[in-house]
Amino acid sequence: MSEPTEATRRANQSVLGALPFDDVTDLQDSERGFLAPLPDTVKLRGDDRSVWDARAFDFITGDAPPTVNPSLWRQESLNRAGGLFEVADGIYQVRNLDLATMSFVRGETGWIVVDPLTSAETAAAGLSLVQTHVEQRPVSAVICTHSHADHFGGLRGVTSKEEVDANGVRIVAPEGFTREAVSENVMAGTAMSRRATYMYGSLLPPGPTGAVGSGLGKTTSSGTLGLLEPTDLVGHDVTSLVLDGVEVQTLYTPDTEAPAEFVFFLPAWDALCTAEVVTHNLHNLYTLRGAQVRDALAWSKAIDAMLTRWGDQVRMIFASHHWPTWGAEASRELLTVQRDGYRYLHDEALRRMNHGETMLDIAEEVELPPALAATWSLRGYYGSVNHNLKAIYQRYLGFFDGNPANLHPHPPVEAARRYVDYMGGPERILDRARADHEAGDDRWVAEVLKHVVFADPENLEARELLADAFTQLGYQAESGPWRNFYLTGAQELRDGVVVPPFAISTVTPDVIDAMETSLILDYAAVRLRHAEVVELRTRVALELPDVGEHYVLELSNGVLHHRAIDGEHAAAVDAVLTMPRSRLNELLGEVDAAALLAEHDVTITGDADALRSMLDRLDDFGFWFDIVTP
Repeated sequence: MSEPTEATRRANQSVLGALPFDDVTDLQDSERGFLAPLPDTVKLRGDDRSVWDARAFDFITGDAPPTVNPSLWRQESLNRAGGLFEVADGIYQVRNLDLATMSFVRGETGWIVVDPLTSAETAAAGLSLVQTHVEQRPVSAVICTHSHADHFGGLRGVTSKEEVDANGVRIVAPEGFTREAVSENVMAGTAMSRRATYMYGSLLPPGPTGAVGSGLGKTTSSGTLGLLEPTDLVGHDVTSLVLDGVEVQTLYTPDTEAPAEFVFFLPAWDALCTAEVVTHNLHNLYTLRGAQVRDALAWSKAIDAMLTRWGDQVRMIFASHHWPTWGAEASRELLTVQRDGYRYLHDEALRRMNHGETMLDIAEEVELPPALAATWSLRGYYGSVNHNLKAIYQRYLGFFDGNPANLHPHPPVEAARRYVDYMGGPERILDRARADHEAGDDRWVAEVLKHVVFADPENLEARELLADAFTQLGYQAESGPWRNFYLTGAQELRDGVVVPPFAISTVTPDVIDAMETSLILDYAAVRLRHAEVVELRTRVALELPDVGEHYVLELSNGVLHHRAIDGEHAAAVDAVLTMPRSRLNELLGEVDAAALLAEHDVTITGDADALRSMLDRLDDFGFWFDIVTP
């Protein structure tokens, strides 16, 4: 990696005088209640590969080096405080054992686990800490506050389907949980997961010139992701339930940080769990890995509902990331500034939209008011003011800014070739870009050189200079994901795509098994190489006798439709395909269709050739596609 330029040094030094670094409240809170350290590493089940290394970020101590924004360094120093902590007598947390924080509430007979991390291995290690250092007792319930993988993926590390069935272990989740959990990880799962390697810096070596964390936590673990069906669902009509003798007052908060999410209050402790709706940073209204844009207005109103319902009672707040907040006044203040921050961005963006300002204008000009901007819990460590404002614009007005010149632009490679030609060729561009880089104008260098690289990805001088610009922008970034994107982009410009020795996938057997059959068929339709089947017409009856489901599939104009039918097929079809649901699941594993159809428990009657022709044209999605090069 490059050394920091003078421009980077000046930019990072200026942060020290702009924010209240003498406020040590968060430092004290992040260390309060410490009981036991984390294990050095967590290994994959049945393997020796490490899925989590708690010591990888031990370098984050003392003052910020010039290669890291001091505000981000402060946040990641706080996130490094890991181990088992007591929040209150009967409430405990394990922090820095994965991206998220896992909490434990003592019930009458066992532990109520809140948000069991991404991997079974890290979740099991967290449970072991509590069992060893607090009290040995069974898991009586699991709460999954929302539908993101770092809050449910470790379910099989703390319980099992057998324990749910035999021992009555309850799994509580918000309405819509299963569908949102599986659809987000499958329908655009390959693209999201590839971009997540940038967002979480998972390919960067930890260190002052590499990964320091994501602002929300360090990074994601790389163990076994699982999923179990909830036994209890929380929606608008559920405001309270009792788990293992503990009253849990609930508030359903969909379309905030996740499409399916809820928060809850524990009156026995006057403690509010804010899930991921309120944490110690400005969160994402649009996540850079890619997802549907979130609703800033609904988010703000959900926090206001927490204040209205529990503001007079709350004495502490704990969340599914970061450290708790203690005290009635501090708790209400955290809720208030977070509520006001999301609403301010929403309302100011809408006001400016209605004056005709574009997305880029709004993102460039709007800042939080001084009192909110100086509040640590609203700093843009994970989300950012800039890309959250763009998200609000996108949610309301979409990609088009109204200027006809931007209605039908050329795609990146074709535009790049034309830009380079207009600007006098790559040599002239590189001469000017070097001068701008030396002057510290790396944002513009990146804007210009991306065209040179896309016009000629073999231009090593352009790649190296663009990588240098990305590196300096990464060193200056306050947002963890921005830093990770810049530095991962720089790494891939210099070294190409680095493929790790282990697979990265959220499409696990548990996720596939939890998918509705209709969603699997929708995904199969996405995978069709549509242009190759536009001339093919066929209707197929799909029979899944083991689950009692019946469908008619219709291929028309390159599009695969399906509809459920009541009972066996009655309409005229060209073929009947009969198989157990487990065989259908295998389609998501990108298996060979001919081999699948040859299995002993798969039968075809009628026109098998048309069916085979369709299945042979299911596309496979390569994970390691290029991002910073064409």
